Amino acid sequence: MTYLRILLLAAIAFGAYTLGARAGRGRYRTIKKNAKKAWNTPGVRSARRTARATSKRGSRKLTRALTR
Repeated sequence: MTYLRILLLAAIAFGAYTLGARAGRGRYRTIKKNAKKAWNTPGVRSARRTARATSKRGSRKLTRALTR
């Protein structure tokens, strides 16, 4: 009985994945385009620069602390 349930669930999951993959390609492209647009906005660019500078400072401090 449990074998049949597992088989049924696997078949449903496979069918849903296949149909979703076919239908979801256009949506994936839309999401990718919007994410790329958001990644390149001035505010996000500034935040990336700030995060990079902060992580470099932190890594230098950590390196100094560990080598003493």
